Amino acid sequence: QVQLVESGGALVQPGGSLRLSCAASGRALNLYSNGWFRQAPGKEREGVSCMDNKEGPYYADSVKGRFTMSRDLSKNTMFLQMNSLKPEDTGVYYCAVDRYLVLTSNGCSTLQDYWGVGTLVNVSS
Repeated sequence: QVQLVESGGALVQPGGSLRLSCAASGRALNLYSNGWFRQAPGKEREGVSCMDNKEGPYYADSVKGRFTMSRDLSKNTMFLQMNSLKPEDTGVYYCAVDRYLVLTSNGCSTLQDYWGVGTLVNVSS
């Protein structure tokens, strides 16, 4: 099994930046596809970015050009750099891993094997 712990969520003003981290333990991140997801209040969980060893990162249209996903496999950690944040980016952000990288018409599939507990990002003035 894989344990995932997110960090880095905070209250930030519109136009600001945050860097989320997801530390994995139990198994190596590069054995799985990796992804970032978010859930805004009253909305369904959606894919933000995802990748595996061969493909990606892929990004939701709403974050392209503003968010960057990366990994440091030596630290078994994935990151999400978020720039030019907007109020509509507010939500709980989750990292997750799955055996396969699956893309749907809505982007990164939200069907994942293992999830972190989430970290809250609040973009507000």
